Amino acid sequence: MHPSLHRVWILCLFLMTAALVPVSAQQGTAPSSAYDQGIFQKPIPPDQLEFMKQFNGKPSGDLMRDKQFRKLLKNVIPDCMFHYGNDKPLNESMDLAIEGSKIPVVVRDGRFVLVSGVQGPILAGRGFLWFDLQEGIALGGFYFHPTNGEPTPALNVFSRQVKESFLSLNQMPPDFVMDLIQWQTLAHVGPVTARYFITGSNKKILLEHDEDYCLSWDGSKLPPASGCQQMAADAADLDLSAAYYLDATHHVTNATAWMMSSAQVSFLDVRNNTCRIGPDPLGCRIHMTRERIGVVIGRPAPAPRPVRR
Repeated sequence: MHPSLHRVWILCLFLMTAALVPVSAQQGTAPSSAYDQGIFQKPIPPDQLEFMKQFNGKPSGDLMRDKQFRKLLKNVIPDCMFHYGNDKPLNESMDLAIEGSKIPVVVRDGRFVLVSGVQGPILAGRGFLWFDLQEGIALGGFYFHPTNGEPTPALNVFSRQVKESFLSLNQMPPDFVMDLIQWQTLAHVGPVTARYFITGSNKKILLEHDEDYCLSWDGSKLPPASGCQQMAADAADLDLSAAYYLDATHHVTNATAWMMSSAQVSFLDVRNNTCRIGPDPLGCRIHMTRERIGVVIGRPAPAPRPVRR
């Protein structure tokens, strides 16, 4: 990441900590207007999750080896093949990343559980599992540097409870988004990276960046010199590349694709020529790219929303 963009990310994390942690401790995090709890099907009964509290502060690897937890993961991790170095079930990739991890299990506010590891033996593999003990919601994620032709590096978020066709980050639970950002910091995963969602239907879809990197929690705007608009442009470009990849591979979870499509090349030429002139080249680039993403994935792109800090 460019140094100026890294400074923007650090500023975002500082603002997030200042704004969210006190609220979480006193009132809980206010949900975003886009969060839709209804996308999570078949919530896990809370009494089946309560046992995880006893692992607070213990190594994540210990919980991964627990028999009750292993049984629970069948309700969380999609039963699909995943291309991590070579084809293997997604749960095996998660085992490689977290089994043996000494990173402590975190139980926040007696409700939100984060299990994580960076043990992946190849391609910088690292992963996490997240639970809302009260609502029975469970999500996970696996990050690595693919070598199969898809945009790299890539973060694959997943949940067996979700079977949507289109998703963006602001549709996720706000507390998950907060813990995801903190995990990305811990695992040295940048804020702008190719991002997918693997559903309970064993489909790999785009998890779109709908964050507004220039809008802070209190509604104030970061200055253009901060590089925030460049982050937004980079995120839009990644989403477009990921959308083309998914379209070319028919949303298969372990697909391989090596060549940029002629349609993508043609669009980039038109976009770059159109946005080269005018008062706001980056803004033009972001707008045209987001519109094109909507065409590729079959729906209009959502309006940017504030980054939840």
